[in-house]
Amino acid sequence: MLDLNPLLVDTTSSSSSKHPYLSGNFAPVQKCYPLTPCSYEGTIPADLAGGQYVRNGGNPAINNDESARESHWFDGDGMLSGVLFRRVERGNGNENGDERKTTTIQPEFVNQYLVTDVYRFAQENRHWMRRPFMPSISALLNPCTSAVRVLLKVLRTVALVLLSWLPGWSKTKVKRISVANTSVLYHDGRALATCESGPPLRFMLPGLETVGWFNGATTENEPSSDYEKIDKAGGAGFGGKGMLSFMKEWMTAHPRVDPETGELIAFHSFSCKPYVSYTIIPRSGVSTSPRLMSVPVPGMAGPKMMHDFGVSKDHTAIMDMPLSLNPLNLLKGRPVLSYDGAGKTRFGIFPRYHPERVQWVETNPCCIFHAANCWDTVSGEDPDNRNGLEPMATVNLLVCRMTSASLIFNAGNLPTPVSKAPIPREYQEEEQCRLYYYSFSLTPLNQRILHQFALSAIPFEFPTLSPAHAMTQARYIYGCTTTSPSASYTSSLGKSVKIDALAKIDVTTLIARGTAPDNPCPPESIKGCVDNRSVSDILTSSTEKEEENDPIQIFTFPPSHYAQEARFVARHNDVGEEDDGWLLTYVFDESQIDRESGECMEGAKSELWIIDAKGMKEVVAKIRLPQRVPYGFHGAWFGEDEVLGQRDWTAHR
Repeated sequence: MLDLNPLLVDTTSSSSSKHPYLSGNFAPVQKCYPLTPCSYEGTIPADLAGGQYVRNGGNPAINNDESARESHWFDGDGMLSGVLFRRVERGNGNENGDERKTTTIQPEFVNQYLVTDVYRFAQENRHWMRRPFMPSISALLNPCTSAVRVLLKVLRTVALVLLSWLPGWSKTKVKRISVANTSVLYHDGRALATCESGPPLRFMLPGLETVGWFNGATTENEPSSDYEKIDKAGGAGFGGKGMLSFMKEWMTAHPRVDPETGELIAFHSFSCKPYVSYTIIPRSGVSTSPRLMSVPVPGMAGPKMMHDFGVSKDHTAIMDMPLSLNPLNLLKGRPVLSYDGAGKTRFGIFPRYHPERVQWVETNPCCIFHAANCWDTVSGEDPDNRNGLEPMATVNLLVCRMTSASLIFNAGNLPTPVSKAPIPREYQEEEQCRLYYYSFSLTPLNQRILHQFALSAIPFEFPTLSPAHAMTQARYIYGCTTTSPSASYTSSLGKSVKIDALAKIDVTTLIARGTAPDNPCPPESIKGCVDNRSVSDILTSSTEKEEENDPIQIFTFPPSHYAQEARFVARHNDVGEEDDGWLLTYVFDESQIDRESGECMEGAKSELWIIDAKGMKEVVAKIRLPQRVPYGFHGAWFGEDEVLGQRDWTAHR
C-alpha cells in the first residue's frame, strides 16, 4: 500500500458535524491565563532555569464555534502559549551561620492573544461583528467559490479597514491586517511574532504582552529605537513609502537570525512587481554588517506563495514553487491560491549581501513549506577561473518536500482539485512529505543541481535543530512524524493532522551514503530515497546496538497522545555534543475528547513534555498545564539572557 499521506491520522469522530480544525484539540480555548504556577513530575533540567518556551498558533476569537462557516487551520487570531521556567533561589543557613543559596525551578504557564489591529477592532465591535475580519483562506482555495463571492469577501475587509479610520466609528485604526499567528523568534532585544500578511509584531517576555508592529526601522510603543535616526532621515521600513507600502512590508513567517552575527535575514513576497524583495537587519552596535531594506530579487515571473527559505553563512536560497497567490487567477477561472502540478519549482541562490546576483535553477514541481537547514561547502578553485582566486562553492539545503499542495486544501477541509492540464509522466510521484537534500553548484558558467533526493522514506515535517549549529553542516535534524501509514491526502475530508511520534535523523550519515561514489545503488535523482524503511521498520530494530547506531531514531507517544512541533534546547556546557539537549513539545491526551460530540471534555488539559534529545527515549519531565493548548504552529526557546535583555517599551496601546 502506498504511504500517501502519513502525516494525517483520523481520530475525528464521524458523528461530529463541526469543521475538523474547529473541533477536538484544534478548537480554540476561551481563557487567557497570567503567569500561573504549574505542578510537574520528573526532573526539570537546571539549564532551563530562567528561560521560556513560547508557541504561536491560531485561536479564532470571533465566530469560533460555528460548524458551517468556511474555516482553515491557518486562519484565526494569533495566540501565544508559553511556559516560563522561573528561577527560584532560596537561602539556607548552616551551623556556622553561613548563608547558602539553592536554585529551584518553578514552571509557570501563560497564554495571551496577540493584540493586532484586527483583533482589537473586532473586540471593540463584538456587538455587530458576526464574522471574522478577514476572509478565510478556504475562500481563496475553494474552486467552487465564485469570483464574485471572493471579491465581495475582499471588499468587505476593505470596507472594514476604511470604516476603522472614520471619526467616531472605532478607537482602533486598522493599519495592518496581519493576525500574527504563525511563528516566533528573538532578534536584537525583541521577541517577535510573525505571519505572511504583515510585518512582525513585538511582544514581551515572560508575560506575552503585545508591544507593537516592528517595520524594520521603528517599533510602536518603544521609547526609542536605534533605527529611528534612519526613519527620520528619510528612510523607511520594509514596505518603503507610497500607497502599496503596507503590502510590500508583508514578511515571511520564518525569518532567520544568524547565531554568530545576530543579523535578521528575511524576504517579502507580494502581488506586484518585483514580487520578491530581501532584507538584512544587523544587530545594534554592529557596524560591520550591511543593512539591506527590501532590495528587489530579480527573476520572479509572478506572485507566489512563499513561506520559508534557506540561509547559510554566505548564501541565501529562496524557493519559487508552482503555487501562485494571485488575485488575477479569478479572471482565469482559478482560485486565488492555485497549484500547478505541471509547472516547475525554481531555486534562487545568491550571496547573502547580493540578491542582484541571484542564480536560478529549476526542477520538478513540489511544495516546500519548511526548510530545516542550509550550509556551504567549498571544493577547490573555480574551474572556469573567472577571477583566479574564488573557490567553487556548493550550497546545501535540507527541506520538508511535499509532492503536491494537498495539505493546504486538507487544512481547509476541502477536496484537492484535479488538475485540468495533463501532468507529465516524469512529474508523477506518490503523495509524500519527506526530508529532502538538495545541493547546488554555483560555478559561474554552469549553475546546476548536483543532488536532489529524500534522506528517509518516513513522513517528516516541522523540523528543528540545535540553534548554535544552524547555517553550518549540522549533523542532526529533528521533526514530527507518525506511526500510522494508512491515511492519505486525497481521502482526508473530515480528518486532521496529528503527530504521534518525533524523529531524529543523522543527516550527515545519510547524505554521505547517498552521495558516496562507490554506492552500488545510489538514490534516483528527485524520486529516490537513501533509507527506504518505514517508521514501523525502524521501531522494530533487531538489537539495541543496531538501534544506537541507526541514523534514524523514533520517539513514540503513548496511545491517544498527540504532540506539536518540538523545539531543541541545548545543554549549557562547553564539551557537549550537538545532540546533547532536550526537545520541548506540548502534548494532549485525546482520551479527554468526548467521542460522540468530538469535543474536549470540561477541564481538559495539556502538558509540556521535556524529552531527552540524545537518546530519544526518556521523558525527563512532564509539566501539567492549567488548560489545554490547541494544536498550533511554530514555537521558540528564549534563553534567560534573552528574557532579561529585552528593550524597554512604554505601555499598551
